[in-house]
Amino acid sequence: MKSLMPLAALALCLQPAPAFAREAYDASAAVDAELGRTSRVARQIWENAELGYLEEKSSGFLQNEIKAEGFSIKSGVAGIPTAFIAEWGTGGPVIGVLAEFDALPGITQSDKATRDPIDTKHAGHACGHNLFGAGSLTAAIVLKRWLEATGTPGRIRLYGTPAEEGGSGKVYMTRAGLFDDADFVLDWHPSDSNAAPSLSTLANRSAKFRFRGISSHASAAPEKGRSALDGVEAMNMMVNMMREHTSMDTRIHYVITEGGSAPNVVPDFAEVFYYVRHSDPDEVRALWPRLEAAAKGAAMGTGTKVDWEVIHGNNPTRPVPSLQQKMSAILQEMGGITYNAQEKAWAETLRASLGEKTPPFAKAGQVEPYRVKTSYGSTDVGDVSSAVPTVSVRTATWVPGTAAHSWQAVAASGMSIGFKGANHAAKAMALMGVELYSNPELRAQAKAEFKQALGPNYKYQSLLGDREPPLDYRK
Repeated sequence: MKSLMPLAALALCLQPAPAFAREAYDASAAVDAELGRTSRVARQIWENAELGYLEEKSSGFLQNEIKAEGFSIKSGVAGIPTAFIAEWGTGGPVIGVLAEFDALPGITQSDKATRDPIDTKHAGHACGHNLFGAGSLTAAIVLKRWLEATGTPGRIRLYGTPAEEGGSGKVYMTRAGLFDDADFVLDWHPSDSNAAPSLSTLANRSAKFRFRGISSHASAAPEKGRSALDGVEAMNMMVNMMREHTSMDTRIHYVITEGGSAPNVVPDFAEVFYYVRHSDPDEVRALWPRLEAAAKGAAMGTGTKVDWEVIHGNNPTRPVPSLQQKMSAILQEMGGITYNAQEKAWAETLRASLGEKTPPFAKAGQVEPYRVKTSYGSTDVGDVSSAVPTVSVRTATWVPGTAAHSWQAVAASGMSIGFKGANHAAKAMALMGVELYSNPELRAQAKAEFKQALGPNYKYQSLLGDREPPLDYRK
């Protein structure tokens, strides 16, 4: 996406907020004063470690925290029991803050710097959404207090957004029109570095393909059986051959979620879970019938039956350059994150598990320069950014070199290194919110860029179709 903003206009947009706004209430200091709350909330959600659409404790906990600050609450929005909107203020602009809180299945870890799975848990915050929820809560509370202290007209919203990990909670919220009257949305994500690039992600769609056959004794009566697992394996083989005939940006992944219980029993049920990704959502739509054709062919060839359920689908993110440039400038002025002696010792121990080419600790104290880049991941923030101008930031919540969805990420997300990163993100979002409330020129420029990027004939289309939220997809 290219900005057509003249340099003079860009300079105007990036001017600091008026002095009255900065002096009446110090949003940066206010965020730091809330570090205790941010840490407490992040740790509690980390302990909960609830899966997508099942985050009853975490969602309720966040709602109770922000309700105590005078926000009104709408719970169970978009047909999702754990989704909510908390709002304070009157008039406009309306600024939303996204808050995630779901964990990932099958990966657990204590807050130790060496591998230490927790046997009593079935999930862990390997993507740091506990930090995401806590940092966003703090940013929303501080912006509410800033509006109150300065008498600035405007509304601040905290969007409680469940099931980012494969559940596309924000897509259902977008489809329900919950962002239609918002002017801007603030977003962040845990990381091993500090940056605010104009980041485009991949569109994706997923589905569970379920094969049904006939069970029998695999040795004594094989002729009577029709293996559902054969159907899954035949489909996988055909899809793997299909990879040779797709464009370079295509990504296809799968995992067999059920394949039978015993080798001597022909399985009458098997299931495979597929993801398809591409930078262009229309390409995902074009690839999908080929995946379905492979499933049908596999069933036909193995004498089984197949059906499938689309689980989630996300559009790519649409960065707004003027907003990302301003967020990057804020982050550059803030600087990076500094470890104390205890955190350095912890990080040094963990660093030994990250491999030889691990970046130095100094990376956490640095801020990457602004740039335009593409991520090969996907997020339901993409659909939000198709509905409303959205600005994002990433902060160093993990030891540099840590990969998301790793036990190292779980560990750091449950201790002070992660909490510091969440505080840093809250500060960046609060300062960006102050800027948006105070700077009408920036608001106008960002909205013009957003409108131009969408084009005159743009119409939002979900990659989910009209299906209802899959509230049981993690059960």
